[in-house]
Amino acid sequence: MSRYAYATLVTNADYAKGALALIRSLRLSGTGADIIVLHTGGVEASHLAPLSALGACLLPADLLPTSEAFDERHVRARLHAQAPFTKGRKPAFHTPLDNFVKLRLWERTEYDRIVFIDADAIVLRNVDRLFAYPEFSAAPNVYERLSDFHRLNSGVFVATPSQETFAAMLDRLDRPDAFWQRTDQTFLQAYFPDWHGLPVFFNMLQYVWFNLPELWDWPSISILHYQYEKPWEEDHPKTELLRPLIALWHAFHSGEGLPDISALPNPLSPR
Repeated sequence: MSRYAYATLVTNADYAKGALALIRSLRLSGTGADIIVLHTGGVEASHLAPLSALGACLLPADLLPTSEAFDERHVRARLHAQAPFTKGRKPAFHTPLDNFVKLRLWERTEYDRIVFIDADAIVLRNVDRLFAYPEFSAAPNVYERLSDFHRLNSGVFVATPSQETFAAMLDRLDRPDAFWQRTDQTFLQAYFPDWHGLPVFFNMLQYVWFNLPELWDWPSISILHYQYEKPWEEDHPKTELLRPLIALWHAFHSGEGLPDISALPNPLSPR
């Protein structure tokens, strides 16, 4: 497994907290692959140390060399004004421009294949078979209606590192007036228009719990992704709706009281 790696991105203390639960969940899955953490300059060493203690390889990553005009179009205030999030609330620590750092995974040519997982996700069972999927594989961005199967979610994807691909991405990313409404997610779908669709269970978005409960099946879910509000936020707007999922994340974060996943209630069951 030395030529394969799971990767995540940590851009601040909050996502370091999320990455701790993710890395612990990967370790518990029994994977033999490397676990790498791309981290930007805004993360203090004290927040990264627990990740290293779990055996993750910490890799400093600079923001991409984009133009000043590109950066201005994608800062939080301007992006959220032009393309507001109407389905859920992005926390205050959400920094859209940082998302493009994910593209630096294509520079990591010491690996044949990398599976990226957002730091606000946890792995519920071994997913090493993802390394056999082609580039570019991602699950659909389905959490409200089934008609969204044509859109990808970049919280989980399979990449084949290549300096040539990385250079081509940079060339396309920062063209005059380019505006990527959902940052890396919109860009990756444009760059890989024939992306390979993974089953939703490889990137089960938390809003499925209350919007599409008929899709929820614990024995099938491999990766649970806490899009929008984060489980470590205190009393966020969806706390009551998502309380069982929040409790599950805290169990992985602490490493204590891990439940039997197969015994957890489905959203359609009495609670």
